Amino acid sequence: MPIPYRDAEDLDELGTVAYLKIEPLVNGAGFLGALFLMNARGEPVEFTYNRIDTPNTFLWRQDDLRRHAARKLVTSLFALCPRTPRLLLCLATEVGGELFGQDVRVSIPVCRLALASDSASPADVEIADVLQAAEPVHVFWFPGRPAEDSVELQLLRLLTAHGLLLEPFARAAIGLREVYRTVGDKAT
Repeated sequence: MPIPYRDAEDLDELGTVAYLKIEPLVNGAGFLGALFLMNARGEPVEFTYNRIDTPNTFLWRQDDLRRHAARKLVTSLFALCPRTPRLLLCLATEVGGELFGQDVRVSIPVCRLALASDSASPADVEIADVLQAAEPVHVFWFPGRPAEDSVELQLLRLLTAHGLLLEPFARAAIGLREVYRTVGDKAT
């Protein structure tokens, strides 16, 4: 006869969180992107990835080219991903506030994250907040900060408490290197 039990941390009801990772190719001719979904325990659920080549031309301003590439990558990753996460996290050093504020609309809360040492600031349409972690993390919410008792904030707080707020971005980068068989820190 099996031993009756109940999982003390039944976290499935919190859903999944998506980590958006965007990296430039070393040669400057494109970008790699990943959407890494995991549950509240930090267990991988889904890894969706893509690559976009960008023109190397004098007709594009560099900021416009990066914005165009981010929009194309994000829309392709969203179209390919078979699950809908509760929350989308991205690094403010990789994703500008205009991506979700102007270019792509999503139906889930988006958090752009920045360490205090990063020179990132919120876009006009974002709500700024600070999470207390090992190092304070600035959170730029779009379209707004979820309610205090929301599942999304519970999920974010749990991830922070377990050291899973920023670490999964490194796993996503490793996944991109593995998929695209890259050498060193950046894709070739």
